[in-house]
Amino acid sequence: MENEEKKKKKTFALMKEKLKEVVNSIVEGDDFTLHAADEAITALSVLRDFKCSSASFSSKFDLLSFPVPVSVPPQFRCPISGHIMTDPVILANGQTYDRPFIQRWLNEVHKICPQTQHVLSHSILSPNYLVYDMISRWCKDQGIELPMPVGDIENGQVTEAHKYRLRLLLHKLSLSTLDQKEAAREIRMLANRMPSFRTLFGDSEVIQKLLIPLSPGVDCVDPELHEDLITSVLNLSINDNNKRVFAEDEKLMSFIIDSLKSGTIQTRSNAAAAIFSLSAVDINKHIIGKTGAIKYLVDLLEKGHPSTMKDAASAIFNLCIAQENKARTVREGAVQVILSKIIMDHVLVDEFLALLALLSSHSKAIQALGSHGAVPFFMDILRDSSVSDRSKENCVAILYIIFFNDKTKRKEIKNDEIVNGTLATLAQCGTSRAKRKACGILDRLKLSQSSKHTT
Repeated sequence: MENEEKKKKKTFALMKEKLKEVVNSIVEGDDFTLHAADEAITALSVLRDFKCSSASFSSKFDLLSFPVPVSVPPQFRCPISGHIMTDPVILANGQTYDRPFIQRWLNEVHKICPQTQHVLSHSILSPNYLVYDMISRWCKDQGIELPMPVGDIENGQVTEAHKYRLRLLLHKLSLSTLDQKEAAREIRMLANRMPSFRTLFGDSEVIQKLLIPLSPGVDCVDPELHEDLITSVLNLSINDNNKRVFAEDEKLMSFIIDSLKSGTIQTRSNAAAAIFSLSAVDINKHIIGKTGAIKYLVDLLEKGHPSTMKDAASAIFNLCIAQENKARTVREGAVQVILSKIIMDHVLVDEFLALLALLSSHSKAIQALGSHGAVPFFMDILRDSSVSDRSKENCVAILYIIFFNDKTKRKEIKNDEIVNGTLATLAQCGTSRAKRKACGILDRLKLSQSSKHTT
C-alpha cells in the first residue's frame, strides 16, 4: 500500500510539473498557441479528476472483484488503480496496465505514459497474455476467482481478454474431469454476470467445444459438471441472438433433453428453464416441439421437485402458444397430471390453471377434462374465497369452453348452478373477464344472474 501511495504521489507531482511548465510558457512568453492552452486545460482537468477518479475507479472495481489479499504480487496490480489486473495490456513503451484505467488515462492525457511521463509513439493497446496467464495461475493457486474485466461493466464491450479467456476455458473442457469442472463453473459464472461474454457463443463451433465433455465414449458425466454445463446453456440463452442458434443445434438440444431426464434437481430444473428461455422465439416453439422435449417436461410435472415443476410448467406454457404443441402436450397426459397436482397436492394452483386454460382450446383437452371430473372441481374453486381472482378467471374460462364444446357436461353445470348459484355470484362479484364468461354460460342456461340457489 505504501508503494502504491508513492506511485500515485509521483504521478500527481509529475502532472503538476507539466501543468507548471505549460502555464509558465503561456504567462512568460510573448504569445502562446491554442495547443498550449489546450494542454494546460487538459492537465488541470486531469489533476482535478485525479483526486476523485482513482477513488471512483476503486470503488467501482471493488463492487466487481474479490477482496484482494495484501500479498498480491506488485507486478499483478495496475499502476493506476492499484488493483489486480483483469485485462492487462501493453503500452507502446512496454509498460503494462489494466485496460479500462489506462484507456481513460490516454483519453485525457493523450499519449503520455503515467509512470514514465514519456510521450508514446502510438496509443495502441496490445493484450499482455503472459501477465494474464501468470495472474490466472496465481489466482488458481490461491484458491480464488479471477475478477471480471472492468471494461465489460463500464461499456459492455467484448475485449481481447474476454476472447482469450474463453479460448483457455474451452481448451480446459478437453482435458481432465477436474479441469472440465473448473472451466464449466467459470463459464457458468461469466455467462451469468457478463452480458458481453454471452455474445461469444452465437457460433456452432463454440457450442460444440462447450459440449466436448459429452462427446461419444464418455460413459457418465460428473453430476457437478453436468449441472454447470446446463446452467451455462441457460445463462447463455438469455442472449437473444443465441436463442435461434441454440435451438437449431441438434447436439445442444439433445443435451438439454437428456438433462431433463437425469441429473440433479437443479440440472433438470435449469434444463426446463433453458427451454422456457429458448421458446421465447416463435420459430423455436415449433423446433423444440418436434424434439420430444414435451414428454419429459410433462414427466417433470408429474414426478419432479416443486421447483422443477414450476420451470417445466412455464416451458410448456410457452411452447403451447404454438397450436401443434397443445396436441402433443395433451397426448402426453398433461391434463390428467395437472388436475391431479392441483386436487391432490394443491401446488402451483395459479400456474397450473393458467396452463389448463391455454390447453382447453384444444378438443382433446376438453375431452380429457370432462372425463377426469374437472367440472365439479372447477365449481368448488369458484366458491373458494381463498382462491385468487386470476385462478377464478381461468376456471370460469375453462368451464365456458367445456360448456360450449361438450354438451354432455351442460346438465352437470346447470344442476350445480341451481343448487349453489356459483356462476351467478361470480357474475356479480368477479373480475370483468370472469363476469363475461359467467354471464355467457348463464345466458345459455337461461338462468337469471340474480337468482337464488335452492337448498
